[in-house]
Amino acid sequence: MRDAVIVEAVRTPIGKGKPGGALAHVHPVELLAHTLRALVERSGVDPALIDDVIGGTVDQVGEQAMNTTRYAVLSAGFPESVPATTVDRQCGSSQQAVHFAAQGVLSGAYDLVVACGVESMSRVPMWSNVPEGKDPFGPGVAQRYPEGLVPQGVSAELIAAKWSIGREQLDAFAVSSHQKAVAAWENGLFDAEVAPLEGVTRDECVRPGSSTDVLAGLKPAYYDPGFAERFPQIEWNITAGNASPLNDGASAVLVTSSETAARLGLRPLARLHSFAVTGSDPLLMLTGVVPATEKVLRRASLTLDDIDLFEVNEAFSSVVLAWQQETGADLGRVNVHGGAIALGHPLGASGTRLTTTLVHAMRERGARYALQTMCEAGGLANAMVLERV
Repeated sequence: MRDAVIVEAVRTPIGKGKPGGALAHVHPVELLAHTLRALVERSGVDPALIDDVIGGTVDQVGEQAMNTTRYAVLSAGFPESVPATTVDRQCGSSQQAVHFAAQGVLSGAYDLVVACGVESMSRVPMWSNVPEGKDPFGPGVAQRYPEGLVPQGVSAELIAAKWSIGREQLDAFAVSSHQKAVAAWENGLFDAEVAPLEGVTRDECVRPGSSTDVLAGLKPAYYDPGFAERFPQIEWNITAGNASPLNDGASAVLVTSSETAARLGLRPLARLHSFAVTGSDPLLMLTGVVPATEKVLRRASLTLDDIDLFEVNEAFSSVVLAWQQETGADLGRVNVHGGAIALGHPLGASGTRLTTTLVHAMRERGARYALQTMCEAGGLANAMVLERV
């Protein structure tokens, strides 16, 4: 039976997603092209052998329109014969690309495939793909949810309220993310995964001086009097400090079978063991990581105790802390090199960024099993289990 393995994984440093950010001058196609070039250079594969390139991008408009992944393939210098497609499962877009890539290898449709993602939030701001005055949901959704859905920040507040997660917990978790990211950089743990770009060598949003005292002074980021009246249980504790920032970045992983890897002289980093995707309440929106974790563990015939490392996307502190309460996972094994609150969350690139960090952490720590999961807008979540080869 065929398997699917990751043989290389790289990412750009992550820049602030606003004008003046370290990577704001780089076109998103070039961000992704840079990681594609680094991927084949580090692996040594002939890009002509790549059967497909599957990329994730969330705001597919403007400079990220017209199947961005295809033009990144061309800009990277790959042969014109290498195809590409761009997918959107919101924040989990490039994790979904990994699922699709692995499933293609397992089915025999692919021998060698790239899963990747990119987002330039400085050049293509969030919600750029929804013109003012336009409704992306339609009348059927309005009828089903007559009181209306809410922005992600309000969902994060609702989660904090439902799971009784206070401001001190939220801020302390955020500080720990920065501390772990700082330690990882200082100890050279990102060197194997980061491909410097135009003089940018480190993630721009990591704050060595972050502290709970500093974060305690930040104001609520999503307070709205209308939502405050509708949801009196919200304490308005989500701030810019305990939420992920806006970012620019790209990432990519190379997926093949063990048989093809052996034939090409490639060293597998991890086996793609099991996959799951689930839907959840679109009002809370970000809680799908809980049922997705349960679902993928069932499919893998594993328990939580079997998992050595976790990557749970830090869209907001409340998401990871609610997931931990529900699963009982040891936070000491979660996002061990820091998460999106510190490293950044360039939407379409985050799935393969987490995968890239995870496979390198698995090798560095000798982990046998690892689990990655991501919450996604609309009440969705992806999860997968990786296994050391």
